[in-house]
Amino acid sequence: MKRYGRPEVIVTDKLRSYGAAMKVIGNAERQETGRWLNNRAENSHLPFRRRERAMQRFRQMRCLQKFSAVHSSVHNHFNQERHLYSRVNFKLNRTAALAEWRQLCSA
Repeated sequence: MKRYGRPEVIVTDKLRSYGAAMKVIGNAERQETGRWLNNRAENSHLPFRRRERAMQRFRQMRCLQKFSAVHSSVHNHFNQERHLYSRVNFKLNRTAALAEWRQLCSA
């Protein structure tokens, strides 16, 4: 804003933190929020909202944390990165991991 001056309109989504920030810097009257106004900006920074995207299917943060704790251990156990191995070695490693997993679950 120092270089280009005050913008005519700032398009944001309806997060309250944006409104609060606009009040602090003095651009609250220039903020526009609308249903499709912010599509271009929102789609450009989707990867930065990992927490919100992860929470989309979970009603409570505790449920997400339980799921991610279990899922990470299972995923790390079975993720063999197939492109690094030949097909035969990949199948051997996957079979060994599955056998170990079955042994852990039965105990």
